[in-house]
Amino acid sequence: MAEKCTLKDLFIEELRDIYHAEGQLVKALPKVAKTANNADLKSAIEQHLEETKGQVNRLEKVFKVIGEKARGKKCDGMAGLIDEAKEMMEEEAEPDVLDAGIIAGSQKIEHYEIATYGCLCTWAKQLELDEAAELLGLNLEEEKAADAKLTELAESHINAQASVGE
Repeated sequence: MAEKCTLKDLFIEELRDIYHAEGQLVKALPKVAKTANNADLKSAIEQHLEETKGQVNRLEKVFKVIGEKARGKKCDGMAGLIDEAKEMMEEEAEPDVLDAGIIAGSQKIEHYEIATYGCLCTWAKQLELDEAAELLGLNLEEEKAADAKLTELAESHINAQASVGE
């Protein structure tokens, strides 16, 4: 009979999932930045790409501190979100509408990451993996800040520019 999954098993599985997800983003974000028309949005995406690379490094440290090999498990959720974003970027749209769509797709991704890192932080604390919780908490805060930046760009001007001519 198979052993039941423990919280630590679940923690490791989700860690592998987000590790793969972040790797997918490192590959996808350069194209998103290239597609963005608004200079502020392009800059925000490029900045988040650098943060994402740092998050991958932090995840590798988490694996090390918990005594596990850093390896990913295919993240179908992120793959789906990236595919959705690619489809939207291939649509015929005015530049400002395209940027509004890029923000929407990016925020879906940020919310997925925020949910994952939130769970991982909580579980790390429950499992008394304090160093892992601290590292994961840094990733969580960066994801929240990226989401807030996207909201600010959308609400301050991109959505208004996209609605011109409606």
